[in-house]
Amino acid sequence: MTSDVGPTLTHLDASGRVQRVEVGHQPLAARLATAQGQVRRPERTLEAILADQGPKGNVVEAARLAGIMAAKRTAELIPLCHPFPLTSITTGVEMEALTAVAVAALTLYDMAKALEKAMVIENIRLLRKYGGSSGPSGFDQNRPSQ
Repeated sequence: MTSDVGPTLTHLDASGRVQRVEVGHQPLAARLATAQGQVRRPERTLEAILADQGPKGNVVEAARLAGIMAAKRTAELIPLCHPFPLTSITTGVEMEALTAVAVAALTLYDMAKALEKAMVIENIRLLRKYGGSSGPSGFDQNRPSQ
């Protein structure tokens, strides 16, 4: 949608205030998104995590559960993000997938910081998105652009 002065911003009202766009009229559609992130750390820290030797318990399981919980609560955490009914958290819709990855990485950091404080969380990004407004072909970072 454009006007004679440029694109119309859908998330701003007439006075320029942020607003959430109503999407209740849209039919439910199958959606899928995949995201990833990295937690850079020394090899010895990874070995301790995988050997379940973290001082706070099972780091991998805690991060997995945190990611699931974050995906379910994305609409509460990200302003203007609409809630979607999720059937699986292995992959979700775009913002849910990105939020899950970010919170899982933060949880991994929190659970393992006693082992290594110099860990770095980086490269959180969307890899794929299908369905919804992206349509059946969607977005795939590994597919050459057309």
